[in-house]
Amino acid sequence: MKNYSKDPERQYHIQTCRGEVGRYVIMPGDPKRCEKIARYLDKPEKIAENREFTTYSGYLDGEKVSVTSTGIGGPSAAIAMEELYRCGADTFVRTGTCGGIQTDVKSGDIVIATGAVRMEGTSREYAPVEYPAVPDLDVTNALVSAAQEQGFRCHYGVVQSKDAFYGQHEPEKMPAGYELIQKWNAWKMMGCLASEMESAALFICAGKLRARAGACFLVIANQEREKLGLENPVVLDTDQAVRTAVGAVRNLIRKDRERR
Repeated sequence: MKNYSKDPERQYHIQTCRGEVGRYVIMPGDPKRCEKIARYLDKPEKIAENREFTTYSGYLDGEKVSVTSTGIGGPSAAIAMEELYRCGADTFVRTGTCGGIQTDVKSGDIVIATGAVRMEGTSREYAPVEYPAVPDLDVTNALVSAAQEQGFRCHYGVVQSKDAFYGQHEPEKMPAGYELIQKWNAWKMMGCLASEMESAALFICAGKLRARAGACFLVIANQEREKLGLENPVVLDTDQAVRTAVGAVRNLIRKDRERR
């Protein structure tokens, strides 16, 4: 593929190059969260900032680790993963936010994805829809261990990945609302924990690249609890999800060193 960047050594969208990015990358959606996450690294340095993609690099336990924002949704998340992989990264930990679906998934909880419903478009340009969107087991186990070690209230299971935020929250206003509502009810019946917008694309993209990926989320709120009149505060502090991701990377670094 032709590189459209003015500097041919830099990736077109994220504007990083080999040597600037670590093997391990933490991937928030919001660029503003990158600096917050980078504070957990030793010697953090901003590497690049372009469009929705902001990248910092630093060190955890002597290993180079990067933080790159993906923006919202599968298309930009897959672009970030593709270009980071070309810069030498092969292990990706998404940390973001989600909305709970099951009523026991409460505001402020952590959700770790063990699979994702492919109700989005990006992954369909990578693999047929019959192929499952599942994270890497080592990354998932590292996330689970990190959450448990820090005593966070956590859930593990399938999440739903979508493209339309308002299609989820106002399906009755959409011309295709009949389908959105029926499928939402199906996800509930199947025990789907939460709804978000990037995991399916990242899991499928990682599979194509033979890379490792996993994902954890802060539950901001739960619209099903709201419908039932249950307590449902809005929680916006992502620190526990960030600490889960950072702890997972530490666990992976240790495990990978033991294998050498």
